[in-house]
Amino acid sequence: MTARSILVYHPEPGEAERYAREIKQPKPLFSVAACASPAEAERHAADAEIFYSWSFPRDLLPRAKQLRWVQNMGAGVERLMVPELSPRVRVTRTAGIFGPWMAEYVLGWCLWHTQRTELFRAQQREHRWRQTDPLRLRGATLSVVGLGDIGRTIARAARALGMRISGVSQSGKKVPEVERVYRARDIRKALPSADFVVLTVPLTPATRHMIGAPELATMKPSAWLVNIARGPIVDEAALLDALSAKRIGGAILDVFDEEPLPPEHPLWSFENVVITPHISGPSTPGELSPIFNDNLRRYLSGRPLRFEVNRKRGY
Repeated sequence: MTARSILVYHPEPGEAERYAREIKQPKPLFSVAACASPAEAERHAADAEIFYSWSFPRDLLPRAKQLRWVQNMGAGVERLMVPELSPRVRVTRTAGIFGPWMAEYVLGWCLWHTQRTELFRAQQREHRWRQTDPLRLRGATLSVVGLGDIGRTIARAARALGMRISGVSQSGKKVPEVERVYRARDIRKALPSADFVVLTVPLTPATRHMIGAPELATMKPSAWLVNIARGPIVDEAALLDALSAKRIGGAILDVFDEEPLPPEHPLWSFENVVITPHISGPSTPGELSPIFNDNLRRYLSGRPLRFEVNRKRGY
């Protein structure tokens, strides 16, 4: 009988080992292989029953003949919604931990704008005293596109600062954190009143280029777009055009069509763009491991897994 095994994959040096050390088996049933490169993963993929992974190489998925469950280390699972992954494989995502991180990211950058941080830091470097009033964040409108756990956490934090909240979801169902919710098909009705638009939807065929030229055209000339979801949610060419023409105030971007963002990419040169390297919702072994370990116990006892993905919906 083939030994049961767990393949832990993370491409950053030392990270796979850190995650592997946090695995708590109810009893020693599985060997654990920590892999940091496609070459290492290739040696173990064929025998692994479980993947605990971040950005697992797609071309190795067909080799995983024994695979039955993938625990993704992030919230977005679009890399796993591919034909190379057998339909028999269950996929679970990480949820319940990224919302507070992302709320701090979103509100921190909103305050960076309203408190005119860049202006005052520039004046400090020039030893220049010039008084300019900040803008008020209280009373400004935040439109949250995507009202899952992350979107609702951001909405709650923004309401605590006195912001007005609108939201967009597939169903349009009311949620306590949001004053008015629009269906996704009516997104253009939600955007005109927003001072900030934050994107938290998963990447699926339905959400790809959800924000394009028509949507950007409905936004205020002073409004800022905050993308912490996935790069392709926004039509990049349309965004570049809107930024160049100053049809929107600016953009805070943590995710991109291509990552890392190439050094020659035009987004780097915009004064009204902030670029961060996909850090708005950091993953750490200490926070993720309890989710994996709980699901491992559930998997072994035949109970439902937490945060299981509906493969047809893609999230």
